[in-house]
Amino acid sequence: MRPRLLVAGVGNIFLADDAFGPEVIRALDRRPLPPEVRVQDFGIRGLDLAYALLDGYDTAVLVDAAVRGHEPGTLSLIEPDLPGSTTAGAPPEAHGMDPAKVLALAAHLGDEPLPRVLVLACEPELRAPADEDIAPGISATVREAVGRAVAALHAMVPVLLADPAATPPLSRPDESPALSPPGCRAP
Repeated sequence: MRPRLLVAGVGNIFLADDAFGPEVIRALDRRPLPPEVRVQDFGIRGLDLAYALLDGYDTAVLVDAAVRGHEPGTLSLIEPDLPGSTTAGAPPEAHGMDPAKVLALAAHLGDEPLPRVLVLACEPELRAPADEDIAPGISATVREAVGRAVAALHAMVPVLLADPAATPPLSRPDESPALSPPGCRAP
């Protein structure tokens, strides 16, 4: 059976709470999702993720740390605006893991529309200082959110497999009950 849903962990394991996405993917090894779901840690391999987004999935859920203005450890569900395949301007960069740039690259590379993309985001507590390249280890707050993210994915996946256009719920009141675009504070 061909996977219909992609769950992609993104983030740099050497930059403190940015490791949230890879940590969630690692936790899913102990509590796997159904076979219709491809689960993969893309880390900082943006080009690999861009090509994966072109593999015919109905939906892709990116798991990442994102500053949204919430308390650290808060999970949010975001549905970003997708770029069109005719996005004007310079071609997107092929290296790095800025999700917006990866989506633009995928749109630039593909002939078909991108799948629906959702971002399961965790508000970080620790970030690497601008003058440092390495800040290993996620905060206790974000580590605790890993388990909640796994539970949220287990609740979301059946909903998305049944109807890729559905708005899946999150499990806690402090998590976004509705989808929100990037840059907007969730209710």
